[in-house]
Amino acid sequence: MAGGNWESQNKNRPGAYINFKAVPKPLSSVGSRGIVTMPVVLDWGPQGELFEILSTDMQDGKSLSKIGYTAMTEGAQVVREALRGCYKALLYRVDKGGTKATVTLNSLTATAKYFGICGNNISVAILDSYKESEDDTPYYDVVTYYNTIEQDRQTVKEIAELVSNDWVDFSGTGALQESAGTNLSSGTNGTINNDTYATYLNEIKKPQWQVLGLPNVTDTSVIQSVCDFIKNQRANVGKKVTAVVYNYAQADHEAIISVNQGYETDDEVIDAQTFVATIAGLSAGADINESLTYHEIENATKIVNQLTDEEIEAALVNGKLVLSVRSDGAIVIEKDINTLHTFTVEKDYQFSKNRVIRTLDEIANSVRLTWEKSYVGKVDNDDQGRKDYKADLIYYFTELQRLRAIQNFDSSTDIDVLSGNDVDSVVVNVHIQPVDAMEKLYMTVMVGAKGSTYTTVSAEVA
Repeated sequence: MAGGNWESQNKNRPGAYINFKAVPKPLSSVGSRGIVTMPVVLDWGPQGELFEILSTDMQDGKSLSKIGYTAMTEGAQVVREALRGCYKALLYRVDKGGTKATVTLNSLTATAKYFGICGNNISVAILDSYKESEDDTPYYDVVTYYNTIEQDRQTVKEIAELVSNDWVDFSGTGALQESAGTNLSSGTNGTINNDTYATYLNEIKKPQWQVLGLPNVTDTSVIQSVCDFIKNQRANVGKKVTAVVYNYAQADHEAIISVNQGYETDDEVIDAQTFVATIAGLSAGADINESLTYHEIENATKIVNQLTDEEIEAALVNGKLVLSVRSDGAIVIEKDINTLHTFTVEKDYQFSKNRVIRTLDEIANSVRLTWEKSYVGKVDNDDQGRKDYKADLIYYFTELQRLRAIQNFDSSTDIDVLSGNDVDSVVVNVHIQPVDAMEKLYMTVMVGAKGSTYTTVSAEVA
């Protein structure tokens, strides 16, 4: 199904083509979210394919077989940071060419499921179990361990009876022989090839996700390719997604977020390149009616690359998402913004606010899906069909207003559903006002009794 933006009514493919423009001003002065995707370098896990890991996997230990680490270990840091704010991550290993660890125990060979150094933490033992009779072939327990903790146990007579588990593939023929636990060895990590990022971008075209995080990438050619991908998905495919990248505010686009800071806790350092994953996860998990402005970074005690007040002001003007210290000492996101900082009549200041973009993206994605599922090829393009479609849209925008994602929506004046130039086309014009969170407080305090002479004290809190 096609989609994206439109300039004239000249599209050939069935689809939803949606533009967002700011209402011109004088120059004087509800959807399912929570999925982030990331290309990552790991010590364990599938290669050459997308795989998912849930926030619950980090909590219940299931992450061990997926990425080789539990939640609070260093090797899980970038994945853990992404899942701080959302429920699912779609990961793709961009390292390739590594070696799978192996061990041979007499006639049995165990080969690690994936390449990477985590395979060297696997061990296999063949333990004598029992005989059904004195003359019978004995049963053996073939046990797979990871970091000395049992992960799998199979009771068999012959090698051919063994099946692969989450950690190793078995090969060989013949009878088993008792053997003490022996570690697999020679497992190595792969290397990064920039071409792999192109493969990754092709892989994520089909699944649903909201935010792409690009942690631990400083190569501007890779960053720019991701930015171009995001822009194309939005403008030509109709998939309204965003990206978080490292130190690339020059993107100057409402769907690209740039960070160049990190934070410390009592136990670890989250550097600026890893913090990309943190912001990506938080952005993916944020509701359409939620702003991350002044969102507290849990357990943070210090800012990496802390800025002065003057530097923060300059960073915000240039479209950089930054951290600051709240008046109570907590470390927070100063302002939930993207890199858009060159404003136009069609894309003004409000397009730089991520809450606004989340609302607009929700509208585009939901309208597109409803159009594809319920209207394309199913509903007549006559006056009654357009009335029915208008009624659905009114219901939807009313719900957004109930959620306080938009405001001042008037169904009698703010939406038109019209026949397009072609017999099969429909044109919709909608006026909406996205809601943003309170950020700036301008207060004037009058000191003195009412009716008396006042002493005025003014304060700005921003």
